[in-house]
Amino acid sequence: MLNLNLELIDIGSNLTHDSFAGDRDAVMARALAAGVRRQVLTGADLASSRQAAVLAAAQPSRLSSTAGIHPHQADSFDPSQALELCELLNKPAVVAVGECGLDYYRNFSPPAAQRSAFIAQLRIAAAIHKPVFLHQRDAHDDFAAILKDFRADLSGAVAHCFTGGIAELEEYLALGLFVGITGWVCDERRGQLLREAVPRIPADRLMLETDAPYLLPRDLKPLPKSRRNEPCYLPHIARAVAELRGETLDAVAASTTRNAIRFFGLEQALRPDPS
Repeated sequence: MLNLNLELIDIGSNLTHDSFAGDRDAVMARALAAGVRRQVLTGADLASSRQAAVLAAAQPSRLSSTAGIHPHQADSFDPSQALELCELLNKPAVVAVGECGLDYYRNFSPPAAQRSAFIAQLRIAAAIHKPVFLHQRDAHDDFAAILKDFRADLSGAVAHCFTGGIAELEEYLALGLFVGITGWVCDERRGQLLREAVPRIPADRLMLETDAPYLLPRDLKPLPKSRRNEPCYLPHIARAVAELRGETLDAVAASTTRNAIRFFGLEQALRPDPS
C-alpha cells in the first residue's frame, strides 16, 4: 500500500548495479510503496550511464538518470568517452553530469588523471547547462579548488553522499553546493561529524539519497540478510535527518523533494499525464 504521507526523491540510486538485476521491478515497487516517488539513477561509467538512461527513458514518471565517469574510472577517460557522454546528456531523462569528482582514498586512477577527467566533465556541464553530481573522498582541497574555478559557470552542483564535518560543509555551502545525505548519518560510529553538520545545512540546500545498494543504514531494524541497501529505506534516512534537525519528517520530505525537483529540473517530468 502506498505511503500517501510521503513524497520523497532518492537523488542517488545505483539501480543498474548487478545486485538488482534479478528483482529490479520489485525494488522499484517497494520504493514507491514506501513513499519514494522518484529516483535519480547514478551513472558512474559509460556502461552504467547507458543502462541508467535506458531505464529512465522507459519510466519517465518514476526515474531520471545521470551520466558521468567516476574518479575510479578516470584513467580510461578520453575524447571518445567525452563525446558519448555528451550524446547521453542530450537525452531528456538524463538530468545531471556525474558521478564525477576526486577520490584519493583508493586512487584506483592516478590523481592527475582524476583531475583531468573531473575538469573535462565540469566543462561539459557548463557547456550544456546541466548540474553536476559530485564525488569527493580524501581530496577536499583539490576538489574545492577545481570547483572554485568552474562554479560560476555551472547551473548547479550537489555534493553526493556528503560525509564531512562542519568546516567542510561550510566551504561547500560557500561554493553554492547542495548537499546529499545518505544512511551514513545513521552510523553513530563513523557518522558523528556528519551528524553534527546536518543541522547546519540550510533547508533549501538539503537533498536525500540512499546510494543503494551501498551504505545500508546501520541502525535499520531488522537488517536485511543480504545487507543490500534499497531506495525503500530512504524514509528511514529522512527520519534520522529530521530528528537531528529538530524538524518533522513531513517537513524534511517536503523541502528535500522541492529542492530535488528544482535542482534536476523535474517539474515537467512530474506533471500528471493529461491522457
